[in-house]
Amino acid sequence: MFDTPPPCPTRRALLGGLLASGLLPARSEAAVASRLFAGTYASEGGAGLVPLIAGRDGWTTGPADGAIRNASFGVTGRRHGLRYLLNEQARGTLDVYDASFRQVVSMPTLGADPCHAALAPDGATLAVANYSSGSLALWSLDPATGLPRGAAQLVRHEGRGPNADRQAGPHAHWVGFSADGAILHAVDLGADAVFAHRPGRGERRVTTTAIAYRAAPGSGPRHLARHPRWPIAYLVAELANTVTVLRAAPDGTFVQRAVLSTLPPGFHGDSAAAHIALNRAGTRLYVSNRGHDSIAVYAVERDGGLRLLQHAGCGGHWPRFFRLVEERREMLVANERSGGVARLPLRRDGSLGAVAGVTSLPGVVFLGD
Repeated sequence: MFDTPPPCPTRRALLGGLLASGLLPARSEAAVASRLFAGTYASEGGAGLVPLIAGRDGWTTGPADGAIRNASFGVTGRRHGLRYLLNEQARGTLDVYDASFRQVVSMPTLGADPCHAALAPDGATLAVANYSSGSLALWSLDPATGLPRGAAQLVRHEGRGPNADRQAGPHAHWVGFSADGAILHAVDLGADAVFAHRPGRGERRVTTTAIAYRAAPGSGPRHLARHPRWPIAYLVAELANTVTVLRAAPDGTFVQRAVLSTLPPGFHGDSAAAHIALNRAGTRLYVSNRGHDSIAVYAVERDGGLRLLQHAGCGGHWPRFFRLVEERREMLVANERSGGVARLPLRRDGSLGAVAGVTSLPGVVFLGD
């Protein structure tokens, strides 16, 4: 269903927030590893966009920039050095900043609470997931400038799940393009589904939508991570606290291979799975557990299957996000409710060591370059 009506009212509490994104032009990986940025939620005491500077003994914070409000996520276009930042609010906006962090343009995402974004492999299309309104916004980007051209196309999801509190309607939570850019997948927590959106022949606009994978009812899929070399993907479910191993078919659908818990046996407390990511080599998979307050570490087998290695303490409470900094052999964990960025040593075998330090940062929710 494709249209451009006014945004739906938000269903989840509007959170102040700020995206973590670099203020400098594109740099080498080694340089990126020495300077990152953290986004914070103002409602939880966050000060805005906060630089993180690496030192011999850990990370320190620089002066906060509170000019960008309510931003939940963002991506960086490497060709033009533009940052595409999402302002999470009832009438969400996309704010584009240049490499010197000057705002270039701001435009509506045509939905409520934008929470995730992705660039097509060729850098010509930007997709945004609007959580509360259960929709996507897609822009064609000018190849000469990287700026959005015209108004966004609105693509609406449909569906609901059995959890009345969290799944009364669709809630798009993640977007990502296939390696060839031919398919835009979107994970929807409210609809218990992964959607496959396809553009028309020779077009940038989506013309067809289908279900690529139907998740277990009430599981609440949140994010997806693609293996860097194999036709395998891993889907984390926030409500069920599971990670599902999926085989990616050539037609854009996914076939379930296995489902594993993200929590240890015997744990019966409240928890909600959040972030998921692979290391660069594709040999280890990591998932954060909010509530159990851990990072689940899995070995990726030769057939793409998973084997649990450990549950490492996250160094705080409510690990919403984490970032692997492989150049420094560490993982940084954004512990939202305890207000700190924990530093965990990344061992040679991909397992995580005990917390080596915590940088105080109230309301931290995202870490970017």
